[in-house]
Amino acid sequence: MSILAIENHGNIAVVTVDNPPVNALSHALREALWNAAERLDADSGVEAVVLHCAGRTFIAGADVSEFSKPPMPPHLPDLVTRIEQAKKPWVAAIHGSALGGGLEVAMGCRFRVAVKSASLGLPEVTLGIVPGASGTVRTPRLVGLANAVEMVTIGKPVKAPKALEIGLIDAVVGDDLVAEAISFAQKALGQPLPLPISGRPVEKLGEAEWQKLEADVKKRAKGEVAPVRALACLRKASESDFVSAMAFERETFLELRGSEQAAALRAVFFAERAAPRPARYKDVETRAIHSAAVIGGGTMGAGIAATLRDAGLPVILIERDEEALARGLANIKGIFDGGVKRGKLTEEAAADRMAGVTGSTSYDSLGDVDLVIEAVFEEIGVKRDVFARLGKVCREDAILATNTSYLDPRLIVEGLPNPSRFIGLHFFSPANIMRLLEIVPTPESAKETIATGFALARQLGKMPVEAGICEGFIGNRILKRYRAAAEALVRQGVAIADVDAAMRRFGFAMGPFEAQDLGGLDIAFLQREGARAAGQDVPETLGDILVRAGRKGQKTSGGWYDYVPGNRTPQPSPAVAELLAPHIQGSSSMTLDEISEHLVSEMAAEGEAILAEGIAQQASDIDLVEIHGYGFPRWRGGPMHWKAHVKK
Repeated sequence: MSILAIENHGNIAVVTVDNPPVNALSHALREALWNAAERLDADSGVEAVVLHCAGRTFIAGADVSEFSKPPMPPHLPDLVTRIEQAKKPWVAAIHGSALGGGLEVAMGCRFRVAVKSASLGLPEVTLGIVPGASGTVRTPRLVGLANAVEMVTIGKPVKAPKALEIGLIDAVVGDDLVAEAISFAQKALGQPLPLPISGRPVEKLGEAEWQKLEADVKKRAKGEVAPVRALACLRKASESDFVSAMAFERETFLELRGSEQAAALRAVFFAERAAPRPARYKDVETRAIHSAAVIGGGTMGAGIAATLRDAGLPVILIERDEEALARGLANIKGIFDGGVKRGKLTEEAAADRMAGVTGSTSYDSLGDVDLVIEAVFEEIGVKRDVFARLGKVCREDAILATNTSYLDPRLIVEGLPNPSRFIGLHFFSPANIMRLLEIVPTPESAKETIATGFALARQLGKMPVEAGICEGFIGNRILKRYRAAAEALVRQGVAIADVDAAMRRFGFAMGPFEAQDLGGLDIAFLQREGARAAGQDVPETLGDILVRAGRKGQKTSGGWYDYVPGNRTPQPSPAVAELLAPHIQGSSSMTLDEISEHLVSEMAAEGEAILAEGIAQQASDIDLVEIHGYGFPRWRGGPMHWKAHVKK
C-alpha cells in the first residue's frame, strides 16, 4: 500500500499522506513528499497543491524510532525548503495534530488551513531536543517572537482558533476539510501570494529583554537543557540571516538528540505511550463504565468524584450522615469553583459538573452503578464495613474498588460476593490533578476487571501502572525508603536544608523535608502508630520526635522548618536543632551532588527489590510512578532509568 497518493481536482492537486497510525515523517514518507513536489512542479495542469492526511491526524511529528539511527536524505529541513520553493503554492489542510516536524512541513507550505478541533505545536523540548527543521527559525517569522518563545520553549500545542489568532494558520474551516482547502487554494490563486515564511523579517529585541527571557525560561525549565537551547535558537533566528539560523538550529538539534536528557525523555515517552494499554490485556474484554459512585467525601473522595465528573460520568457521593454529606458536596463544589477562579472552567461548565453529582446517605441508591470507589478513612474495619454493604446492594458485575494507600486489599475484600470484580485503584492527591493511578489487583481479580481498570484510566486521562500487593505498593514503598535514607543522612550530620537543596538541584520541585512539611508530618506518623498498635516493630523516626513535640508541618507553623504566618518559605529551626541534637552523630561533608546521588540510588535500590518481588511488571513502570506521583524530574527518566543509563 502506498503511503502517498496524488489526485487532481481540476487545477488543484491533492496530495494525501497515508502512513498510519499518526502519519509520522519516516524516511519513506519524506522521500515520497519530495518526489511529489518534483512531479507536481513539472505538471503544467496543476496550479496549486493541497497537502492532506488520511486517518485521524495530520502529520503528528517525526518518527521517534528513527532518532537513534543515522539521518537519511532527504533530511526534513531540506524537504520543508523544497515544499516552500515549489513552483506551485502548497496549502496544508490540517486535522488532528500537526506537531513538531508536521507543523514544520505545514510552515513550508504557503498557506495553512485547519478544522476547529486541530492542534498545532512544537513539542520537541518535551523530548529533550529543539525543533530541527526550521521550527525555531520560521515560527518567529510567522507568529512573532513572543508567541514563538511560548510555543518553542514550553512545547504546548495550541488549538486552531488560537492558531488563527496568532497567525499560525490562515483560516479555520469546516469539517469538509479537503473541499474547503481546495476552495481556499482557488481563491488564493486570484490574489498576490504572500512571501514564503523564510523571506519574512523577524523583530529585534534588546539585550535586557533577552536576558529576562532567558531567566524566565531557566526558572521554568528547572534543570532541563532543551528549553534554554531552544531560546538560543530563537535569538539566533532574530539576529542573523535565515541560512545561518537554520544551520545553528540543526547543529543544536543534532547535539541534543544524543544527550542523556533526550534519551531519558524518549524512554519516558515510550513508557507513557505503552502504559495505558498493556500488551498482556490487549485481547481482554472490558466492562463499559457509564456511571460511578464514591464512598467518602473527604479530600481524596472529593478529588476522585471531580475526576469522574471531568470525564463526563454521573457520580453518586455516599457519606455516613447528612452533615458529612454536605461537607463532601461542598468539597467537590470547591474543586470546580477553584477551576473557575484559575480560568480552567467556565461558570457554566462548573455548574454542569456539579449538577452531575448526587449525594446520598443510603447505599440503596447504588443498585445500578457500574463502578464504586471507596475513599474512606484508612482503617481496615471501616473499609471492610463499606464493602460488606456494597456486596449487598451493588450489581454482581459492578466494579468495586478501594483507594487504600497502605492497607492490604486482600483483607479489605474478605467475604465480598464475587471478589473477581474487586480491585485497588490508588489515586494520588489531589486526585483531580495528579495523573498517576496505581492499579492493584488481588489474586481473585478477574483479568476483565484489571483491564477495565486500565480502560477507566484512559477514560479519566490518568497514567496507569499495575502494582502488586505490599506495604505502600510501588510509590509509597519507595517514598518510605527515600524518607528513611534522608533521615539517616541527617543523623550522620548532614543539614536538613542541604538535603532539600540537593534534591531541588537534582530537579525535584522540593526536597523530602519541605514536602513533608507541606503535606503534614502527622499523616505518616499516624500510619506508623497504627502499625505499632497492631504489634509491629516500627523504629522511631526523627519525624515522630517532631510530631510528638507538636510540629506537624506548615499547618502548625513548624515541622522540619519554622514558618512565619502567611509565608510558606521554610526557615531553619533552632527548636528542631535542639530536639534532634541527641540523635545526630558527627558532622558530614557530603556535597549536594553526593547527597542527591545517594538518595536516588536508595530509590533505585528499592525499585530493584520491587521488581525482584514481582510487585512491578517492568522498570519503566517504577519510573512512571515516580515521575507522575512523586515529582521525580521527568528529564532524568526516573530512578531506574537513571541508575541504568546515567549513574557512572
